[in-house]
Amino acid sequence: MTVLPPDDVSSFEEWRDLLFGIAYRMLGSATDAEDMVQETYLRWAQRKDRDVESVRAYLVTIVTRLCIDQLGSARAKRLTYTGPWLPEPIVAEAPSAAEQADSLSLAFLVLLEELTPPERAAYLLHDVFGYRFEDVARSLGRTPAGCRQMAARARKHIADRRQRFDADLRQGRELTRQFMVACGTGDLDGLLALLADDVVVWTDGGGKVRAALRPIVGPHRSSRFLLHVAKNLAGTPRETTLNGQPAMVLMEGAQVVAALVLDLREGKVLSVRAVTNPDKLVHLSTQLGAGHPDGATSAYGDGVTREQR
Repeated sequence: MTVLPPDDVSSFEEWRDLLFGIAYRMLGSATDAEDMVQETYLRWAQRKDRDVESVRAYLVTIVTRLCIDQLGSARAKRLTYTGPWLPEPIVAEAPSAAEQADSLSLAFLVLLEELTPPERAAYLLHDVFGYRFEDVARSLGRTPAGCRQMAARARKHIADRRQRFDADLRQGRELTRQFMVACGTGDLDGLLALLADDVVVWTDGGGKVRAALRPIVGPHRSSRFLLHVAKNLAGTPRETTLNGQPAMVLMEGAQVVAALVLDLREGKVLSVRAVTNPDKLVHLSTQLGAGHPDGATSAYGDGVTREQR
């Protein structure tokens, strides 16, 4: 086992949250992101050149390239995934930096799935984390012009598909409570009053637990489906903040058995994203089961100042 000098350890730890933030957005999986950060640590420990001009740039390059490689196998697996694929939810407030404001939302992470791995990397590093294209090019082993083109394609694709949601957490929490009460009490009229006309319900059971294999569209179908599911779900509800959005989880002891995130707009529920695949709730169970103060986690990449960049 490689033992790093204290200075090397502290140099790495200074950028750990940033590396996780990049890896999580690239992969949509907290578990895989942690693996990529750990692999980055090992490569940092085993480097031959002990003198690194920019530790941050060096580490970002490693983790980005690891994620691009990882996405190749991950995307192949997702082609045979049972039902809709949703990212792993994490306990996290929205980052304070303006360009990262909704880059943690499940809806945004799903959109990133439609980009090629290099496009995703170029877009995230430049548009979300604020790196210059010269730095992006070094991380990706491409030209600045090529990275600029990839980011532009990604930006247009996301702009064409992206929906904006309400960012008021206080109002969002109240609507989430009303939604959960309506589902829990079987209040069909109350639930219908909360749903937008074009509401969509996405459920990710991954073939491990029962879930809808296709999105449920429209308020009437969605409300009937949600009330039916609510009758059969076990667990104690708990409010939290997942991916910068007000959310609810159902817990059995220290284990999360379901995570529910609502996309809200103009006081209505625009979409419901429910994750019940137990493999995707391991990290979340660790966060919440360990008594993690809800919403007090790192912003996963926020905090890198313009001066540092």
